[in-house]
Formats: sequence, C-alpha cells, structure tokens
Amino acid sequence: MTKSLRRLFQPKSIAIIGGGAWCEQVIKQSVGMGFSGEIWPVHPKAAEISGHQAYASLADLPAAPDAVFIGVNRHATVGLVARLSEMGAGGAVCFASGFAEAVAEDETGDDLQAQLVAAAGEMPILGPNCYGFVNALDGALLWPDQHGCQRVDRGVAILTQSSNIAINLTMQQRGLPIAYVVTCGNMAQTSQAQIASALIDDPRVTAVGLHIEGFSDLRDWEALAAKAYKQGVPLVALKVGASEQAQQATVSHTASLAGSDAGAQAFLDRLGIPRLSALPDLLETLKLLHCYGPLPSGDIASISCSGGEASLIADMSVETTLSFPPLSNHQQAQLRDALGPMVALNNPLDYHTYIWRDEDAMARAWSGMTGDSIAMTFSIVDYPTTDAADWACATGAALKVRADTSARFAVVATLPELMSPEVATELMAGGVVPFLGLREALAATEAAANLHPPKQQPVCLPGTAEATVTLSEAVSKLALAAHGVLTPQNRTARGMDAVAAAAVQLRPPFAIKGVGLAHKSEHAAVRLEVQAEDAATVAANIGTAEVLIEEMITDTVAELLVGVMRDPAHGFVLTLGAGGVLTEILRDTVSMLLPVQTADIETALTTLNCAPLLSGYRGKPAANTASIVEAVLAVQAYVLANAETLSEVEINPLLCTPDRAVAVDALIRKA
Repeated sequence: MTKSLRRLFQPKSIAIIGGGAWCEQVIKQSVGMGFSGEIWPVHPKAAEISGHQAYASLADLPAAPDAVFIGVNRHATVGLVARLSEMGAGGAVCFASGFAEAVAEDETGDDLQAQLVAAAGEMPILGPNCYGFVNALDGALLWPDQHGCQRVDRGVAILTQSSNIAINLTMQQRGLPIAYVVTCGNMAQTSQAQIASALIDDPRVTAVGLHIEGFSDLRDWEALAAKAYKQGVPLVALKVGASEQAQQATVSHTASLAGSDAGAQAFLDRLGIPRLSALPDLLETLKLLHCYGPLPSGDIASISCSGGEASLIADMSVETTLSFPPLSNHQQAQLRDALGPMVALNNPLDYHTYIWRDEDAMARAWSGMTGDSIAMTFSIVDYPTTDAADWACATGAALKVRADTSARFAVVATLPELMSPEVATELMAGGVVPFLGLREALAATEAAANLHPPKQQPVCLPGTAEATVTLSEAVSKLALAAHGVLTPQNRTARGMDAVAAAAVQLRPPFAIKGVGLAHKSEHAAVRLEVQAEDAATVAANIGTAEVLIEEMITDTVAELLVGVMRDPAHGFVLTLGAGGVLTEILRDTVSMLLPVQTADIETALTTLNCAPLLSGYRGKPAANTASIVEAVLAVQAYVLANAETLSEVEINPLLCTPDRAVAVDALIRKA
C-alpha cells in the first residue's frame, strides 16, 4: 500500500471515539474477526466499553493510534480530526453526516467539509458520511454495523460510495472471498481512485470491484488504471447514472458530479475497465477474476445434460460478444471416447444423462470441452434445494477437471438459488468458478474477456467558461476548415441580387439554407437541387433575411454525425454516428473521449449499424474511410486548440463519398 494509507487500512492499534451502539459495534466487529492489535475506546465518562478500558481523551492514549473511528457529531468531528493529525495518527473514518452531501438542506455543509479537510492536513481520512472499512485479511474493522465477511488469506477488494450497498455486498453467499470492503462517503479528501490505488499495493488483493456514482479527479483514475494494469490487478466497475433520475439522486446523495453517461462509458473504455450493470454481475465477475484473472478471449464452451439448457445458453449469448467455437478434432475424439456414439457432438453440448453418477466419466466428458482455444468452459448444473446428495458427483467431476487439466472451468447454476453456499465455497477452494445464475455467468465472462490496457495519453480536460455564443453555420465552417475540415464552396447573401450574384460564382446545383435558425429542416429552410436561375426565388421563399448558398455534394454514399460535447465530469466526448435528419431516431452512435488516434476512429466506425454503407453495400461504392478519419482528426484539432472556451462542435451531416468527406452543416458553441 501507499505509505499514507497503510497504517489506516492495516492498523496495529484502533481508537474508537464516542459511545452508543455504533461505536460499540466497531469494537465488537474487530474482536469478532480476531483483530490481534490494540483497541482503545475514547469516552470522557465511561471507564470501559465492550470489555475494553476507555480513555477520557486523546491525550490519555498510550500512543498515536494507527486507525481511528470518529463516531461523534459533525462539529466535534472537525476538532478531533485536527488533534489526531497533530498527534500523528495514521488516519480516521469520519462517520458523521451533515457535510457537503447535505448542502441542499444546510448551506453550511460545504464550509464544514472544507474545515474538515483543512483540519486533517496530511493525515488521511475516509468520508465524511462514511461507514468505514472491513479488512478481512487482518481482522481490522472500522465498521459500525453488521457485515457478512469472514477472515481470508487473499481475496478481492470492493469500494463503494454507498455504505448501504457495501453492507449488502458483504452478505453475499456466493463463495467470493472478500479481502477489503471500503466505503468512500463524500470523499472530501481521499478519492475512490486513491483508495483503490492503495489497496492494490497489498499483494493479497486479487481484483478490485468499484461501485461508482461519479468520477472526481480524472488524473487519479488514469493513474489507478495504469498502476493496476502494470501490477496485474484487474479492475471492474458498476457505474450508476445512466438515467436522469439516477444522476439527480447521485448529486444530492454524494455531492459528486455524475456528468453524462456517454462520457462515463467512454472514460471507462479508455481506462480499460469493463462496466457491469448489476450488483450480482459485479460479484460474479470478481469471482472469475479472483480465480483466473482476465480471459484471453470470449471463446467459450458449454456442456449440460439437457438440450434445454444448451439452447438457453446459446440464445442468451447472442446479445453478448461471446462465441462458441466449433469442436476441434481432438475434442471430438475425447468426447466420443467418453460418451459413446449416442450423443451428437456440438458446442454447446447436450451430453444427456448416460454417465450421470460416474464421476470419472463425467470428468472425462467435461474435460473434452476444454482446450487451448477455449477461454472458459461452463458445465451447467442445477443443484436441487430438496436433496442434492445425488449431485455430489457433479461437484467432484468439476474439481477433477480443474485438477487434471488446469483449464479455466466453471459450474453454472441457471438460477442463483440452485447452488448452495457450501457447494460454491467447495468449488472455489478447488479453483473452479461457481457461477450463480446463467445470465450473470455470461455477463461476468464477457467482462473478463474485455479487460484491456488503458490508453496512455491522458484525456483533454475542458475549460469551465460558460458557452455564450453560437457561431453561424458559415463562420463555424470557416473555423473548422482552418483546421482541415472539407466544406463546400459557399456564399452568404442578403437580398435577391446578392443571391443571384453568388449563384454566378458557384457551381450548381445548390443547397440554399436560411441563416439564424437552429433546426433549419424543421422550418422548411433547407432547399436542395436548386439551379442557378431559380436561386433568387428559392432564397426569397425561405423567408430569412440572410441565406447560405453552397455547392451541393452529389455522390454521397453515407451521412455521418461528428460531434464533440464538453462534459465537465469526463472531458470532451466525441460522438460518431449515423447522420442526417434521422440522427435522433436512429441513435446509431459510438462515443469516445478526446484525444483519439486514427485506429480508434477506424475501429469505432466499424461498430456502427451503418458501417455496411461505408464499406459498400450491395454493389454500391464504398466511402473513403481515410477522408472520414481526416475529418474527425481535423475536428479534434479544432477542439484541442479551443479547449478553454469550447462547449460544443457538431457536423451533421458529414457527407461521405468515394473520394472525400465533406461537412455540409456545422455548429459551434463557445464562450
């Protein structure tokens, strides 16, 4: 661990300041977990608390404590933190609420939180509004409530901004060894990323699960991702805030900035951190990573004694990036030897029940579904809740497969309740992943197969100036053209004579647009295929004082949207997608954070539903991908040059032809 947090998370002495049930629980939980260090209650009146001698004040303690749980009101907490910092304590958990998270009800909360941070100085603090942590490796718990953790020699770390979710996660009955649970609270001083960075220095931590409500310092997260990848400790996240309601709840609960969900997803992608959408998925992914670490691919195999289950897993995998490669000749030979001629060999495989209860034969058959080309093999087994004695052979066969082959192997219950905690623990002890739930198993496997190195280049941090100016289309195009974006030849004109003069200077047919309207097509202010002799009349009919007349692009293969939005929480979000008037309906987009490279853009384009149009659909010519990439990089160049003042850039559409990519409409908003 980092020097600043080691004493807090691995203490030799714990002080508990305050009385009442919360503080007594901190003592009881550490004692119950077998903490071998000193426990010092601090209370001005009590002689002893929960069987431990109490000290009247901090000055009476035998030494500066390594870890302190402060369970008094918020105003007293600030003064105590100052005194602990002065005496050289290792760190403190600030349990009290009423700080920045309560600013909507009490406007003094922000100021009080600032006072708390100042009082702490160089001493690390967790919270405020924080339950603290469980260290199940050393039995050190600064935790004022129940929990479900047990002592372990190694395991995963879980960090969450919600103390209630943390409690619930400790109660899991899935065989997952949990080394640390840390609640972050308001993160007034120490961020979630900094906490995770400290925990992965403990070699007993195998993976880290992050429940994230909002990112604070992006540079902390970038440093964490780089460090975790270098040290081989995988990170996975459950990031909330996809809904408007969740974002509102996040701000009021933790005073953290949620930002846009597209930006959050793009940031996680950039960090190489897979994102889960549910707590069971997070736990199952951590379980897999604890056993095997990241998977080399999404190639999986499944074996079950029912065709229904084989069909079920095949159908459920359709919406994932996982795949079932065909059986190799070696696999087929091994399976035929184990199963005989009555079983049709496929992946997924229904092996029927001919060999049920024959543990060795089951192990030989299940081993046949492993191999160098398979990242994870599933054996689907549902243990009955009535009498599971006849299913002991399945547990034994799975353990034998792992012992004999060293292959990555999992036993999967289609429903979470169809595998007992005892079976899950036995499988985990033998290096077999016990997946509780078929959907959860697929989600976990997909996540473990999608871990990748973080981007080395840091995200571009935007300025904070509010956008006050929306540039006209013509001015926007000029600004972008100066950085390399191709635009049609055009003229801005007022009055019929000026339009007629502009028509002579340009090559028809023309697009004529009204100037000063945000959504010109909705006002019938865009006219296409206009000939020179009709230009003046068409311009007059549009009805705006000024029009933009430009040469039309006639050999279009596809229309794209290229947009960049300033996201205060995550940076500049680049969105690529299907463009034109149906952009909002199609919602065919992909988002990334700037800066991006050529390969990033090329890969992103292939993920779009409209990608076949770009590559040439049904004999039609293909778009010039290199020109599209150049256009996107040119937009990026403009953004990076104006990062302090820029709010939004949009090209819609970028007309893609076999030869070039041309921005025929553009918008810029900036300070």
